[in-house]
Amino acid sequence: MSNIPAKNISSRSSSYRQEIDGLRAFAVVTVIINHFNKEILPGGYLGVDIFFVISGFVITSSLYQRPSQNFTDFISGFYERRIKRLVPVLSFFVLITSIAICLFNPSPRIFLNTGLTSLLGVSNIYLFRISTDYFAQSTELNVFTHTWSLGVEEQFYIFFPFLIWFSGFGRQTKNGARNLFLIVGTLTFASLIGFLYLYQKNQSAAYFLMPTRFWEMSSGCLLFIGLQKRKSIEQLLEKVPPILVLALTVGVMYLPISLATLSTVLVVSFSALLIASVKKGTTAFKFFTNPKVVYIGLISYSLYLWHWGVISISRWTIGIEWWTVPFQVALIFALAIASYKYIETPFRNGKWFSKRWKTILFSSGMIFTLSGGLFVLGRPFIGKLYLGNRSTLIIPNSNWRNEIRLGKSLLIGKTCHADSTYSSEQLRLLFKVCKYPLIRESNNQKTVAFLGDSHAESLLKAEEILTKSGFRVIHYSHAGCPFPIPPYGINSPECNKFLINAENSIFKDLNSGDSIVIYNYHLSHLGSPNLKDTRHQILNRNNLLVTDSDKKIDIYMNGLNELSKKAYKNSILIYLIGSAYRNSDLEFTKEFFRPNNLALKTLLEEKVNAKEMNYKLSKKIKDRSLSNVIFIDPLKIIDKSCGKDIEPYFICFRDSDHLSNKSSKTLLNFLLRNYLRPGTKK
Repeated sequence: MSNIPAKNISSRSSSYRQEIDGLRAFAVVTVIINHFNKEILPGGYLGVDIFFVISGFVITSSLYQRPSQNFTDFISGFYERRIKRLVPVLSFFVLITSIAICLFNPSPRIFLNTGLTSLLGVSNIYLFRISTDYFAQSTELNVFTHTWSLGVEEQFYIFFPFLIWFSGFGRQTKNGARNLFLIVGTLTFASLIGFLYLYQKNQSAAYFLMPTRFWEMSSGCLLFIGLQKRKSIEQLLEKVPPILVLALTVGVMYLPISLATLSTVLVVSFSALLIASVKKGTTAFKFFTNPKVVYIGLISYSLYLWHWGVISISRWTIGIEWWTVPFQVALIFALAIASYKYIETPFRNGKWFSKRWKTILFSSGMIFTLSGGLFVLGRPFIGKLYLGNRSTLIIPNSNWRNEIRLGKSLLIGKTCHADSTYSSEQLRLLFKVCKYPLIRESNNQKTVAFLGDSHAESLLKAEEILTKSGFRVIHYSHAGCPFPIPPYGINSPECNKFLINAENSIFKDLNSGDSIVIYNYHLSHLGSPNLKDTRHQILNRNNLLVTDSDKKIDIYMNGLNELSKKAYKNSILIYLIGSAYRNSDLEFTKEFFRPNNLALKTLLEEKVNAKEMNYKLSKKIKDRSLSNVIFIDPLKIIDKSCGKDIEPYFICFRDSDHLSNKSSKTLLNFLLRNYLRPGTKK
C-alpha cells in the first residue's frame, strides 16, 4: 500500500504522475467500502490487487536510471527508502491499535501476534499458518488482518531489487531492460499458473503468500518496461478509452466470490490498462487528477492502515450501523491525515542518519522494542487492560480436548482424536486401542462406532452412557476431517488417509445390527462462503475446490450414499447428527462500551443457519432414499434455552460450537431411548 512518487514513462510529461495517485485513491476507497459493507461492493477487496500492480510499476519506474555507485550503494539506498516510507507509520499504527484492542478484548493474543508479525513483514505467512480464511467473518475481528498485503509487498521488495541489479537494468547496461523483461516475464507466468492452480487447492496459500501474488506486482514492472522500450505499445494502449476500463473494473467487483480467480486476473489486467491509457484530455484523467482525489491517493497508505483498525474495533464496541458510519469515516480520515502529516511525510523526507546502515539498524531496534511490548501485552499482561466487567466474563475451557475421556477406558481425547501432527505410529495406536471394550464381551453385544471431526470428539465422555447400557464403543475422530470421505476426497492428504483407514477399520469390526454415528462440523465443512468459519476443502471430479454450499452438500451426500450401500450389505444402521448452534461470539456479551448484546444476536442468527443446514441434509437423505441412514437433529433435542439467552449457552456448549458434556449426554440418551438396539452385557 506504499505511495512512491511515480515517474512518467514519457519525456513529454513531468516526472510525477498525479493520475497514479488518483488510481490509488480509487483502489483504497473500494477497499474501505467493501470492508464497511460487502453487499454494497462485493469485490471491493480487489482494490488491493490494484495497489499491487501500481507498486510494481512505480518501483520499477523509481529504480530506472537511478544513479548508484555499486551494488551495496544500490541495495542499501533502496532498503533505506523503503524503511523510511513504511516502518514509522506501521509501527505507530500497531502500537496504538494493540493498546486499543486490549481495552475491549480480554484475550487478544492472536491479534497481537498478527501485529507483531506485521512489523517483521510476515503477517501474511502467520495468517496462512493459523489457517485464516480472508473471506470468513471472523477475520473482521482481527485488527491486523489487512497487514497481510504489506507482508506480500515487503517480501517482494526484498526479492525484486536483486532482479533489477543483476539483470543489468539497475546498472543501465545495454541489454538490462531486455534481460529484466525476460526474467520477470518467466517468473510472472510461473506465479500466475501457481496462483490459478493453488487457489483451487489451497485458497489461503494462494491468497496470502508472496510467490502466488508476485505476478500482480511484476505485471506493473513488465508494463513499465514495455512502455519504455516499445513506444508502439504505448501508442496502441492510449487508444483504449480509460473510462470504459474503469467501468469494467467496477463491474468485475460485482462478480460472485466463486469467480474470485477470474476477477483477480481481470482487475490486474484492467489496472495495467488504466495506468497506460489514462492520458491528458480524457475524462478519466480529469477525474484522477482532481486535487481532492489526488490527496486521497497521497494518504492512501495511512488510510489503508487506519480504516481497518477503526472498523474492526467498532465491531468490538458499538458495531457498524447506518448511523455510526459517518462518525467512523470521519475518524478514519482524521487519523490518516494526521498520520500522513506528522509521521509519514517528516520521516520519509527527513534525514535520519548520515550512514544508511545506521538507519537500518535503528529501525530494527525500534521494531525489536515494539515487538517486545506486544509480547508483554499478549503474555504476562493479557487481560490486564480490559475495560469490561471481569466478574461476568466467561472464558470457555480451551483444554477440554486433553481432559475428555470415556470413563476409565483407554478412549482418551488426546489418543483417540487425531490431528495433522499425529505420526503414523500414533494413528496405528488410535485404530488399535480406541475401542471399549477392545473385543466384544459376547457375540450378541452390539457396537456403536463414532466417527467425525472434533464435534464427534465432544461426544467422547458421554459415550459412557452406551457402555453402561451394554454397548461396545469405537471412537475414531480427526480434527477438521468430515466423515465419510467425499468421492473425490478433500484438500488434505492427512484427512483422506485417516478417513479411508477409519472406514476400513470399522467395517472389519462391525457386524449385523451394529451402528455408526457420524457427527461433523457441517456448518463449516458444507457452509456457504458468507458464513462464519467456513472451510473450502471438498474437491469435485476435476480436483478443484468447491465453494458453493449446495454443491458441497451434494458431493458430501454422494460419499454418504456410498457408505450407506456398504453398511446396508452388512445390516448396519447409520445415524447422521446434524448441526447445533455455533460462533456465538462469546466475547460479545453486553458491556458499557458495547450496549448491544451482540453475542445473543449472533447466537440467534446462527440458529437460523443451523436449521437451514439440517433441513437440507435431512431432505437429501429422504430424496436419495437412504433407508439405513437416520438423521438426528440436535436442535430439537438439546436444552431449548440455549437459543434464548446467552448464559444457558455455556451449559449447552464447551466453547463457540462444540457440545458440552451435558448436551452430549442429552443427545446420546435420546439416541439410546429412540433408536439404538439394546446392547447385551456378557
